[in-house]
Amino acid sequence: MVASDGGGDAAAQHLENLAGEVVGRGLRRIHVLAWRDLDDPDAGGSEVHADEFMRRWAEAGLEVTHRTSAAVDLSHEDTRNGYRVIRRGGRYSVFPRTFASEIAGRMGPYDALVEIWNGVPWFSPIWARTPNVTFIHHVHGPMWDQIFPRPVSDVGRLLETRIAPLAYRRTPILTPSESTREELLEVGFRPDRVQSIPNGVDSFFSPGGSRSPDPLVIAVGRQAPVKRYAELIAQVDIARQRVPNLRHRLLGEGPERPHLLNLSAGKGWIELPGRVGRDELLDAYRSAWLVVSASLDEGWGLTLTEGAASGTPCVATDIRGHRSSVQDGETGVLVPLARLGDTIAAVLLDAPSREALGAAALDWARSLSWDAVAQRILETLAEQVRGASGPGR
Repeated sequence: MVASDGGGDAAAQHLENLAGEVVGRGLRRIHVLAWRDLDDPDAGGSEVHADEFMRRWAEAGLEVTHRTSAAVDLSHEDTRNGYRVIRRGGRYSVFPRTFASEIAGRMGPYDALVEIWNGVPWFSPIWARTPNVTFIHHVHGPMWDQIFPRPVSDVGRLLETRIAPLAYRRTPILTPSESTREELLEVGFRPDRVQSIPNGVDSFFSPGGSRSPDPLVIAVGRQAPVKRYAELIAQVDIARQRVPNLRHRLLGEGPERPHLLNLSAGKGWIELPGRVGRDELLDAYRSAWLVVSASLDEGWGLTLTEGAASGTPCVATDIRGHRSSVQDGETGVLVPLARLGDTIAAVLLDAPSREALGAAALDWARSLSWDAVAQRILETLAEQVRGASGPGR
């Protein structure tokens, strides 16, 4: 029996029935390709998303193999939440090594393939001969210039927006938000091939405990340039001019962490505890007055909906991914980066409005189900095998 994530009982039952159907049609073994996996020190929302649907597929009786890059202190092969994990190759060599492994059959036979595209495509439509689907969390766009110097950034952008859409023109493309779907269409993906599937929220995240006695705003996620944590700290500092006892906590790790530690030195109102466990994360969401984000680009604001599920509203930048995960003015407030500090202060100082945002955020989060996500991704594969007979490979 597939465990429900809360609010998704019907979807969980549908998933179990659907898994039985596809197994009967010869689709039991599924390979899922991703840049990183959930235990990787640099794991973020994309890795959470992958784990949520893979664990549900495994519970429903499917054999799932997750192929990712190697990471320090992690074994090359592992089992997690009922599915197999293979970690081999560096951050970039993982791509050719995976192509070669799949073509040679070194990871075993498979009946379907899921590609999770994180900037660099796996080009699975060219070499995979099974039902397949590609999940794209967001278009990297301006992120290329933050991560790489020219001309490398130009090559990455060309690959993502010009070459890949041609290679994937017949492949079902899934994305977590309607805004990202629109962006994919703008760079050349076919409208009939792309559909959005909103992310779920784990029922682990729930209201409880008590708020911090002093106003506390938290930011959660990988500390990478795209998150603009340095700019966020500056905006929270602006908010402190009106809310002098305001505290700020940034949870997570990443390449920007040394810079952020430097930036926060001597500022007793900033805490950087690093990566925390689930229980500590839940406590942080519950004790915070607001979850905040200054991100430049997101496919979906997963930490914002986790906060919402804990009864905590958000103030975040008005970007495409946030517009899908936040109902502006109802479950949180979206503004340009330059207005973030003033808006944080205004919401903190207006208790009735903040409480109304929190209540609406909780209602919104309860409508989001990981069971539904797992079911809809599998449904996309099922559509490719209905009417066929025998295993894909």
